[in-house]
Amino acid sequence: MKAAFFCDRPETVDSVYGDGRKEAVAALTDLYPEIITSENLAQHLPRLHDLEVIFSTWGMFVPTDEQFEAMPNLKCVFYAASSVRRFAEPFLRRGIQVMTAGVANGTSVAEFTLAQILLANKGYFQNARAATSLKNRSNWPRQLYTGNFEQSVSLLGAGMIGRKVIELLRPFALNVRVYDPFLSEEEARVLGVEKVDLLTAFASSSVVSNHVANLPETQGIFRREHFASMQLGATFINTGRGAQIVESEMIEVLRNRPDLTALLDVTFPEPPVEGSPLYELPNVFLSNHIAGAYAHELWRMADFCLEECERFGRGEPLRWGVTLERLKHMA
Repeated sequence: MKAAFFCDRPETVDSVYGDGRKEAVAALTDLYPEIITSENLAQHLPRLHDLEVIFSTWGMFVPTDEQFEAMPNLKCVFYAASSVRRFAEPFLRRGIQVMTAGVANGTSVAEFTLAQILLANKGYFQNARAATSLKNRSNWPRQLYTGNFEQSVSLLGAGMIGRKVIELLRPFALNVRVYDPFLSEEEARVLGVEKVDLLTAFASSSVVSNHVANLPETQGIFRREHFASMQLGATFINTGRGAQIVESEMIEVLRNRPDLTALLDVTFPEPPVEGSPLYELPNVFLSNHIAGAYAHELWRMADFCLEECERFGRGEPLRWGVTLERLKHMA
């Protein structure tokens, strides 16, 4: 099939489709020899009339109506990244399928979250900070932390990433609670989790982990009352988005509750501004938005696209295809 890379960040194509993945696309398809960008598309368009599939990643763009019309055989976009919300609708409305490797990116987030949950229940983060001083080491309040046997973990959101975290938690003796307005009671039973409201999710578990979709209606939904309700010694993990938290209210609670721990891979703004209390609070642990795929983990997203292209070539339904209806609820 006729294929081309479309991306306004060509260097990203080289990293995501690295270690032979770009060559694998060429072996699987009749690949156009240059990466198409929004700037050079008009130049190459006369030679793309028979184009059937697009491979892309971060940096995907939307052609104009006239450019779409000049590619009448285009049938599918294989997107080696996560959210397609920014560009997918014009393709889908023209009957062009869109596939996302969000599960591959989400796997990295879920693995990161699993590690943080298990370490948080052991009190590792606060202990590691205390252990740098002999005095603090001996005074560390071990009794605040539960360990990982028969404790409860609350996940905020049961989308792609939340469900992967649920899967990874199954081997452990942990009770999993989920807040997600779109999760039915039947789905919760199938997943083996307890569906709860938002305040109960915060108040009933030793760890609360945010995986809510990044939508306008989810901004600022986590407030003072949620953090203040958390159990003694509990931990809040955020690998979602910082804008979902009313940061000033969270900071206020963390100042007054040194027993709580916040593990923040994302903030709003990102990074926190100079002088932000998040840099100084001893119970806040910041990381540089590293939960998602990077380095060699990027290649897994390209592998998902290659597998989907093989399915497409065999005439099978896409496993990770996006629909207009599903797009409404995607981050």
